[in-house]
Amino acid sequence: MRVAAVADIHLGEAQRGSYRPHLEGIEERADVLLVGGDLTRHGTLDEGKIVAEEFRGLPVPVVFVLGNHDYHSDVEEEIIAVLREAGGIVLDDTAETLLGGRLGVAGGKGFGGGFAGKSASEFGEPETKAFVRHTREIADRWRVALKSLDTEYRMVLSHYSPVKETLHGEPPEIYPFLGSYLLAEAVDAEGADLIVHGHAHAGTEKGMTPGGIRVRNVALPVLRRAYATYCLGSEEC
Repeated sequence: MRVAAVADIHLGEAQRGSYRPHLEGIEERADVLLVGGDLTRHGTLDEGKIVAEEFRGLPVPVVFVLGNHDYHSDVEEEIIAVLREAGGIVLDDTAETLLGGRLGVAGGKGFGGGFAGKSASEFGEPETKAFVRHTREIADRWRVALKSLDTEYRMVLSHYSPVKETLHGEPPEIYPFLGSYLLAEAVDAEGADLIVHGHAHAGTEKGMTPGGIRVRNVALPVLRRAYATYCLGSEEC
């Protein structure tokens, strides 16, 4: 199975109509397209509508999660609605079965907190506890979502990273704001074939969870192409 993925496309009025040409013929190269958040520049509804039109009517299923930019204007639910109206699948710590039951995709935005040995903990001021609790609750919902999938292949789509390896290139001081080890723990506990995420524009493409699951940072500035294609199973890409 061939999976195309990209994140951090950051579309706005100036980019209207610019991304769609790069998606022509995608059905010849992939069976599904995953888009890992930061779809917009400022999270406005008008920008969400531009994203919806760029991806409307593609010949392969398109699965989205939102990113931090998509929450900026407090209309994330409206953005989700226009994406779904255009035929997209939007995950919000949920799961979806695709391609006749062959592929299950779980995930959502994710969140931060840092990585083992250098992470925030649910201790101290209410603000700190709320920050870490938010990520822990997301990870718990991912476990439930993954557990619900009975498919040949299982993937996780996120915006924030589950591992620090794909953040290499970013300043270490901001790692806690780019992802959390709690996300990797959740996926390792339930199992998956591949995790894709974005958010780390200056990061590195390839990493792996402690449990041996492949992780790929598909942020557009990292890929430097419209999308990357990854294989699940024995099929060659």
